[in-house]
Amino acid sequence: MKSLKYFFFLFLVPLVLSGCCTQTSNPKVLMKTELGNITLELYPDKAPLTVANFLKYIEESRLNDATFYRTVSLDNQPDNKVKIEVIQGGLYEDNHPQMLAPIPHENTKTTGILHKDGVISMARNEPGTATCEFFICVGDQPSLDYGGNRNSDGQGFAAFGKVIDGMDVVRKIQQSNAEGQWLTPRIKIIGVNLVE
Repeated sequence: MKSLKYFFFLFLVPLVLSGCCTQTSNPKVLMKTELGNITLELYPDKAPLTVANFLKYIEESRLNDATFYRTVSLDNQPDNKVKIEVIQGGLYEDNHPQMLAPIPHENTKTTGILHKDGVISMARNEPGTATCEFFICVGDQPSLDYGGNRNSDGQGFAAFGKVIDGMDVVRKIQQSNAEGQWLTPRIKIIGVNLVE
């Protein structure tokens, strides 16, 4: 009987504890577009408010009308001294009926998620005005981080995840036909689903 108790404490207790204490993986999102699929990994531990907002749009099917509508490349921003490369998507309309209230701004100084190649982030006007419009970085974009000089307020944008599969699709969207920065036609987002 003593040996059975010894076995229990030596082997079974650590096994049970290790099972209940394993960290869950970051949520994965599959974004299906007309040009192919993009898989995103989100970072709720670093950007909890921004990730929760994005997931709410997904869980409540609020992105059914979403498109990629803007492409920013080095040759289509003549009035900007600081150049960036991104594609932007979302519901497009300023007052779309599926739009939720704006969320507080989680800057990169707080989250530690920098605007590297493939990072997804929230578009905004003033800090704290982000709703459902997002962009994906094409190449590293440090001017979009906290302290960056793309925006005069220096607060940067709220990055919250990264493309883990489908950067070829992102680049295909960026190189699609556009008038200035506006994709013509817009690229439909056929579905956005949580896969993990």
